[in-house]
Amino acid sequence: MGTRSSTLNDDLGRDERARRKADRSGLRQLLHDMKRRRRRFRQFVGVALVFFLTFVGYPTPLMLGIGAGFATLGMLVRFWASGFVMKNEVLATSGPYGYVRHPLYVGNLLICAGFCFASGVWWSAPLSLVYLFLFYPETIRYEDEKLRRNFTPEWDAWAARTRALIPRMTPFSSPQDGASWSFRRSMLRNGEPLHIVVLGGCLIYLYLERMS
Repeated sequence: MGTRSSTLNDDLGRDERARRKADRSGLRQLLHDMKRRRRRFRQFVGVALVFFLTFVGYPTPLMLGIGAGFATLGMLVRFWASGFVMKNEVLATSGPYGYVRHPLYVGNLLICAGFCFASGVWWSAPLSLVYLFLFYPETIRYEDEKLRRNFTPEWDAWAARTRALIPRMTPFSSPQDGASWSFRRSMLRNGEPLHIVVLGGCLIYLYLERMS
């Protein structure tokens, strides 16, 4: 009986040590990803930030109007860009991609600015800046490196004349000139109309709950 109890305790001890080792390994992996692969968390943190600013916001009519304008512009930019992008298949250089390399991220910046205004809280701006500087420089570097690796030399010619986030005054001339925008691509591949519904709902919530 004593030997059986000792064996059981040994087994439980080994299981507990293995569990603790797995927990430490998982924590180390999470810390490693946050340091080296923060881009993986960009969308989740961005959505959480928008929801947070929505539910804590208490804007004036002017601030809500300005914020809604910026956010709507950002949604339209993303909607436009999502109808052209064909991830990992073709290097998109037409439409908004003829003006800027990352129009989806330009749209995100406008949406972020919009919800800072629409929230009406002063600390939303520094909080959003921390989020943007924490995630976007690495994300843009990663995307550029991946596109260059997949689409050299087309990417080199395009990137040499098209900035990452600051639009050109005239569109980049490319073999894709005349490529058409596709709602199907925007909806089925990128889900952009659904994003617009969610973001629009957040703005409506701010209007109905905070302005009434």
